[in-house]
Amino acid sequence: MTPTTAMEVALSAPRPSPTTPGLDDRVHRALVGAAIGDALGGPVEGWTPEQIAERHGGRVTGIVGPWYGEDWRTARPVAPYHKGDGHVTDDTLMTHALIRVYDRVRDHLDAYAVADHLVPDLLSPRWIPELETEALPLQRIFLAEKWIVARLHYGHVDPREAGAGNIVNCGAAMYMAPVGLVNAGHPEAAYAEALEVAAPHQSSYGREAAGVFAAAVAAACRPGATPGTVVDAALSTARDGTRAAIEAVAEVAVRHEDFESALTPLRAAVEPFDTVGPDYRNPSLGARRPSRLHAIEELPIALGMLLVGGGDYRRTVLGSVNYGRDCDSIATMSGAIVGALGGEAPADWAATVAEASRLDLETPAGVLAQVAREVFARDLERRRAHEQAFGALAGGR
Repeated sequence: MTPTTAMEVALSAPRPSPTTPGLDDRVHRALVGAAIGDALGGPVEGWTPEQIAERHGGRVTGIVGPWYGEDWRTARPVAPYHKGDGHVTDDTLMTHALIRVYDRVRDHLDAYAVADHLVPDLLSPRWIPELETEALPLQRIFLAEKWIVARLHYGHVDPREAGAGNIVNCGAAMYMAPVGLVNAGHPEAAYAEALEVAAPHQSSYGREAAGVFAAAVAAACRPGATPGTVVDAALSTARDGTRAAIEAVAEVAVRHEDFESALTPLRAAVEPFDTVGPDYRNPSLGARRPSRLHAIEELPIALGMLLVGGGDYRRTVLGSVNYGRDCDSIATMSGAIVGALGGEAPADWAATVAEASRLDLETPAGVLAQVAREVFARDLERRRAHEQAFGALAGGR
């Protein structure tokens, strides 16, 4: 019997071969891979590769404890978080919050979905691993993310314009993997939707990075995709300084097959586009301001490590972690992309992160994969309606 509804068409598509991960596997590997990258990178965020190696007696090769040991709560009062020991950070908290929004809407998202659903989620108590208590996610997310609540919940700003004026950083890009997965195989659509979803949060190259990251995740879901085709898809959507930064980093990355040799050259390649400057904890006066010439550092480096790692999860994510600086977000992004390609994180890492963070890593992936199917079915119906309308308008010509 021939499928008659869009949903039946979506569900009757040929199944992937045992060696080619299907939608469910790719969504699962991308989300788990992102969370593990986040947890691995958190305890060494803000430091240089040299400082990381000195602190840990060599490169980080798995889950490690807090940088300051038992003093994690008081060593940096501005960030009294238990980073390390398998705890995820705000990158994963925001990613899972966006999945819950998709679960409610069951369709493509826009800026108003952020105002109507994401903001209330950030004001609902949840277990916060780094605080080791139940609290509002608002109390953990950092200043650039608190902006969303301040502007939308308290300021009642038009959601499509609320991101203007915020710190320009990777805050929106870090949780856009779900947008790429809902638009699996269609990077152009992922880019456009992510720009809309990021509008209440970011502007300029921060918003652009959100779109390009989502496009990269969507491109990684294509059967037969490789690190090279993912970077090509990212470049096909990227604009201005973001495109130039990805080009510069990719040109260097393809010369390396080991992250150790790539750490310094990749930083040198992205440095002209990065406004933060050499001291990550003491940004320059020109840092994080809107610009058409600059880019966030995290996305180009994540794509560079994807090329260096050749699609292997460990090599890609450990390279991102040992790069330092904002390495929890870099490893979140690279973990999501390499997972969508089919790279699988070690099971023991996943088990440790899930237990330490008291986080269900399985259910959100299942939810998002089902949402992706439903959205695809709706897109088919919308496409058919458009074809009929356009055919009636243009018929006979």
